[in-house]
Amino acid sequence: MSAATTRSRTPRTPDRLCVEAVELARAAAEEAAFPGVVGAHVSAVAEGDRVVTHFFESKEPGYRGWRWAVTVARASRAKNVTLDETVLLPGDDALLAPEWVPWSERLRPGDMGPGDLLPTEADDLRLEPGWSGEDTPPPNSVVSTEMAELVEAEDADVTDRVTVPARGSITSVAEELGMRRARVLSRYGLHTAADRWDESFGAKTPMAQAAPASCVSCGFLVAVGGSLGQAFGVCANEFSPADGRLVSLSYGCGGHSEAAVMPAPLRPAPPVLDSMAADEFVLRPASESGSAPAPDVQPADLDLGHS
Repeated sequence: MSAATTRSRTPRTPDRLCVEAVELARAAAEEAAFPGVVGAHVSAVAEGDRVVTHFFESKEPGYRGWRWAVTVARASRAKNVTLDETVLLPGDDALLAPEWVPWSERLRPGDMGPGDLLPTEADDLRLEPGWSGEDTPPPNSVVSTEMAELVEAEDADVTDRVTVPARGSITSVAEELGMRRARVLSRYGLHTAADRWDESFGAKTPMAQAAPASCVSCGFLVAVGGSLGQAFGVCANEFSPADGRLVSLSYGCGGHSEAAVMPAPLRPAPPVLDSMAADEFVLRPASESGSAPAPDVQPADLDLGHS
């Protein structure tokens, strides 16, 4: 172990005159702070040769555990202690503000209001360059040079035999597909949006788990174009919790169009009244019918064989 390493690990001895300059440090702290917020002297720490930092308690409201740190120094062979700096520093149990987060990471859905502007970064992964407007395919296009030459040859062959309209330019096709924009949605942006929508209105939601059927068979589902139409649609049921929302085809709710088709109530038959004839009603049932008990026979009515 070298002597330099030994000296670096040995704690410095605070300069005596700098340690005794407590009142000078307190006056500097009270000058920088509001009156009455500088508390008792806590400690003095040697920062270097003839450099000492004095720590005072802070009674500033809202700064619990903070300390006023005043650094004083003395020149070599000088007897006067001078002020170096004064600053308010947090202690071990200080109440600190949360770590700063950029606005782009703090923004949450629903935070934007009327008049707010949300700039999009140039390298946003959710977007990719759209069609520039030129007829020449871009370098990353699926239309290669060989494919373009083959299409031109086939068109020339057909044109020699049959009169056909001129082939549409790539610009017109891009405009029809909605790609004549500076940037369009990338595959990553498409997938993240689909995952976000499926989390809110997908098959794993409690509403879909209790639904009698899925949206793919619902009459209130409005189909959408593009690749999203294979998995999503727009709900048009005003009584559904997803009205006007993009829902997964596997989503469902109790407002399904075929969930409870009520049958039409039966119309009762018109009453029949016959006032021209009289109905005969038997006051006492016949004894042969078995619905009435047999009458009791009196002894006087019995034939005992006497004359």
